[in-house]
Amino acid sequence: MADCNSNCSDCSQTCSDRTAPSSFLIQPDESTKIKKIIGIVSGKGGVGKSLITSLLASEMAKKGYKVGILDADITGPSIPKYFGIHEKAYANNEGKIIPQVAENGVKIISVNLILENEEDPVIWRGPIIAGVVKQFYQDVIWDELDYLFIDMPPGTGDVPLTIFQSLPIDGIVVATAPSDLISMIVKKAVKMATMMNVDVIGAVENMSYLKCPDCGKEIAVFGESKIEEIAKNEKIDTFSRIPIDPEISKATDAGRIFDIKEDYLFDIVDKLEII
Repeated sequence: MADCNSNCSDCSQTCSDRTAPSSFLIQPDESTKIKKIIGIVSGKGGVGKSLITSLLASEMAKKGYKVGILDADITGPSIPKYFGIHEKAYANNEGKIIPQVAENGVKIISVNLILENEEDPVIWRGPIIAGVVKQFYQDVIWDELDYLFIDMPPGTGDVPLTIFQSLPIDGIVVATAPSDLISMIVKKAVKMATMMNVDVIGAVENMSYLKCPDCGKEIAVFGESKIEEIAKNEKIDTFSRIPIDPEISKATDAGRIFDIKEDYLFDIVDKLEII
């Protein structure tokens, strides 16, 4: 196999020929011990990837696991909002970053925790964004974690590729929504993971339905569910559905996503415990 210099713009190889050698992997701080790293990916933005990341992290924390979230969606960071965190991350005497800790014990690092104003836009080019994501892994004192969830940027571009090549990802969870267009784009994300030799743990369809408060009937607001079809076609054996639930919106607005009592992702959570 030819050597890869990771310069994809001048390369005749396919990604499957260019599976990242171990030399590409970066190492965390020596005090950090992470058992499993799980990426939450989507083919496009706006399907609830950050929500799914937050719910998965909260459910694993409820089970007693030590959990962290690396918000790698640098230009669209929303993880701190879900957990009601507005305080800034800070560095210790050695220049290492100390993550913020949510009320439920989940450790979080996000670009919003280092910006002077959390509402400022991040206007950076791809290589800088990729470098920040690496720094969030290398230079953050995560200590001991059972699970580190990475809220990946949408798509299959430079930053997701950097994450797949640089971090020892144990598997991904694919975020989707009930739309033919999104279904097509999801397949690209799944194929990217397969080409990078990363296992697909499961898929989650957000905004899957609205349950009538009077009769309990499931109403397909955004079209019929596509998750079973996607799972079958992509050979994904575990999937979950999240409805349009006003309680989720209330918890998000209040910064208390961990107060959600419904375990919509129990199938994914069960599988995470055995990978």
